[in-house]
Amino acid sequence: MKRPTLKPPKVAFTDPLAEVLRPGQSIELLKELHILTRDGKLNQDSRRKLKQVYHLCNFIEPLLDEVLGRQDTLTLADHGAGKSYLGFILYDLFLKDRAGSHIYGIETRDELVEKSRELAVRLGFPHMSFLSATVAESIQSDELPPTIDIVTALHACNTATDDAIQFALAKQARHIVLVPCCQAEVAAVLRRHKNESFGKTPLSEIWRHPIHTREFGSQLTNVLRCLQLESHGYQVTVTELVGWEHSMKNELIIATKTGTARRNARERLQQILQELNLTELEARFLA
Repeated sequence: MKRPTLKPPKVAFTDPLAEVLRPGQSIELLKELHILTRDGKLNQDSRRKLKQVYHLCNFIEPLLDEVLGRQDTLTLADHGAGKSYLGFILYDLFLKDRAGSHIYGIETRDELVEKSRELAVRLGFPHMSFLSATVAESIQSDELPPTIDIVTALHACNTATDDAIQFALAKQARHIVLVPCCQAEVAAVLRRHKNESFGKTPLSEIWRHPIHTREFGSQLTNVLRCLQLESHGYQVTVTELVGWEHSMKNELIIATKTGTARRNARERLQQILQELNLTELEARFLA
């Protein structure tokens, strides 16, 4: 008896790009950001990078919707923008069809600002502006509106995150989204006054060893930032930026202005600075 010929099962081939791209997303932008190769391919590293961006956007999208649910316009400032990676993605995914929205990228490096301007023109993103300015200059600049709805700072190193907070407070931001990076200032002050602190408080044992100084200083910096924001009438949420497991800079701080300051936030902040011998930082965190 002749055996029947077995046909191989049909395999449905799917386009890997179709699995990750969102409707209407700019392929050209993803190429410019080096998420896609020049021939439009998506490798494993790029897939992970895009997943990370989407995850951060999932936190920011509800904030955009909240603002646009209250008013017809929206302004977002990305402080320490670098190549304006975040601003371009947010504009492309959520704001390019909302005429009343505008994104401002603020960066001190002139060459990055110029490249971002050129890219926005090339992509046809008219509601994006880029400003070369320090935090003090950006607060006073006529190129920015007097108030900003949302302020973001993605991996702004060391005190650049604090600069973004000062900018957000000055601009009465409704929402602030921070992913801090390389918090070295507080650790440096702890290290400088370590011997003096030994005689002042037994808590100095927490940062006696150099590696603990670095790690404790980093965590303490964000604690102080949260208290600062709460003292200015913000409700603060701190979470892990899940999906960025390859990065140690994985803390996400989201602050929403309620207008009601946490009753003892400023007092607690001042007490911590005094107890840990950090009073020279009062001008930064109690401003």
